[in-house]
Amino acid sequence: MTTALRVPEELSARVPAEQRGQGLDRDAVRLLVSRGTEVSHHGFAELPGLLRAGDLLIVNTSPTLAAAVDGRIGHARVVVHFSTRGDDGRWAVEVRDPDGRGTTRARAGGPAGTEVRLPGGVRLVLEEPLTGRSPRLWWGRVSEPGGRVPEADVLRLLGRHGRPIRYSYTERDQPLSAYQTVFALPAADGAGSAEMPSAARPFTARLVAALVSRGVQFAPVTLHTGVASAEAHEPPYPERFAVPETSARLINAARAGDGRVVAVGTTAVRAVESATGADGVVRAAEGWTYLVVTPERGVRVVDGLLTGLHEPEASHLLMLEAVAGRAAIDRGYEAALRGRYLWHEFGDVHLILPEEAPHTEHCASNCR
Repeated sequence: MTTALRVPEELSARVPAEQRGQGLDRDAVRLLVSRGTEVSHHGFAELPGLLRAGDLLIVNTSPTLAAAVDGRIGHARVVVHFSTRGDDGRWAVEVRDPDGRGTTRARAGGPAGTEVRLPGGVRLVLEEPLTGRSPRLWWGRVSEPGGRVPEADVLRLLGRHGRPIRYSYTERDQPLSAYQTVFALPAADGAGSAEMPSAARPFTARLVAALVSRGVQFAPVTLHTGVASAEAHEPPYPERFAVPETSARLINAARAGDGRVVAVGTTAVRAVESATGADGVVRAAEGWTYLVVTPERGVRVVDGLLTGLHEPEASHLLMLEAVAGRAAIDRGYEAALRGRYLWHEFGDVHLILPEEAPHTEHCASNCR
């Protein structure tokens, strides 16, 4: 990403689109469209006209958890962000300091043995850093007096005392429903994402129906996203994902035909690319993904991407470059800044499509 690009504070989306004016819905955001280095400007409600019959959208069905819980270390107030549940019942957590404005600021992690008192007599003990690269996230074990709390009780703790993770650029707390997408489905084990898979937020039931009427298909996948690195912009760490057999077949069929495979969000890219072999075939898969998509690795199955606008330092931009190339992403972000697009999870969105071949440039979007 061009290092000269800087996102002014006033371009942070502070409230959801539907709260910016009477009669607005979630789809009342702007849509920047990149085809190679060609850029055009649209409203999100125009999306059906920008896609074609046979195109396929990969969507993440992970629900958002109320993952922020107040606690204390000694006499000091802290906020715990519950990120990812491990196979051994521990949780990857980030402990942050309240900033007095309803949001939080970064805090040094650890040390091992640190005890955080949580509501209802629950205690969280930090055991070890999640990785050796950063002390930000730690594995912690939650317990009550008398023994360990089953993992379901951790989810009950979040349901009873948690709230959605909120960052300082937002104006006020929002209900958990504001952080759920139209594609969110309850997981059988209660799992979910610490932060909303936000690229899908502007979709409404009405818009989904319009896309289906157009002949656009949907392939659901699941990736439970962890806590983003708001300050350090670290690369993603392992996350749980699942690509069901039905979705794998839909994606392979679209690729065998003339359809374009467009992932809705970087989480959908990570999930489907984790289930794609070197032969380009998607197979049903689930478990942990360690994949980091970079321009060097490239993508094997995704033709396009619908995503939010990321800060110039964000590690997500490497994935965008893997899909479209650096020149296209630089041009798109320059246009977004000139056009005063809004950033972050309540902001505007960016549709990255393959560059049209010269003989199809004249073809309208309904040519199939």
